[in-house]
Amino acid sequence: MPQLPRAILFDLDDTILVAFGPAESQWQRVLGAYVDHLAPLTPAAAIAAIMDSSRDLWADPARHKHWRHRIGEARRRIVGDAFQALAAGGHAVPPRTLSDEIADRFNALHDAELQCFPGAHDTLDKLKELGVRLALITNGAGAPQRAKVVRFALEHRFDHIQIEGEHGFGKPEERAYTHAMAALGVSARDTWMVGDNLEWEVAAPQRLGIHAIWHDGYGMGLPPDCPVRPDRIIRRLSELLP
Repeated sequence: MPQLPRAILFDLDDTILVAFGPAESQWQRVLGAYVDHLAPLTPAAAIAAIMDSSRDLWADPARHKHWRHRIGEARRRIVGDAFQALAAGGHAVPPRTLSDEIADRFNALHDAELQCFPGAHDTLDKLKELGVRLALITNGAGAPQRAKVVRFALEHRFDHIQIEGEHGFGKPEERAYTHAMAALGVSARDTWMVGDNLEWEVAAPQRLGIHAIWHDGYGMGLPPDCPVRPDRIIRRLSELLP
């Protein structure tokens, strides 16, 4: 356990908030309400296609940067593309109006079920009590990300809050990290980065000399043959505390 640094930079979604990890379960529940509308297509086939479509959209860095500022539209695009792929495979699929309704219903459920990881508030409060400077660095549009910060009482817990949509830059751009460190008055050697994205919160910060900690909040483990090597892996945010 390294000695606590002067500052820690935190990601938001899937680091402090349980966000995208439950997505497959949420799709299952949403599509379960549309069994009759989907028939003869099974909900399982629809979910598999949606998950494939989602991975395809978010895996591309350029499309990721475009669509993360339009999450609601992105989900409609994901479901629409999934049904198009199923139709190309010979399946009968519902009309676009229904696919948009399904996407919107998922968005509502996803938003309603957002919550903090266990111990998140207590860990942040204890770190501040111990004198560690804290920054929140999150990608995405300004309004929805700021709404999460307010909803989950994070404003007073951070010395600096940096939302991509408010600042005009985001991870993995170098200035996303250097700007936050400058705001906290620290250097890379005095800083940890904590997050779930292996490129944004591990590889990119490591290139600047930041100690990078991967938050494996869902217990998935590193992907096979992963070229990124975190300086440390944690399952719970409380593991950051001495």
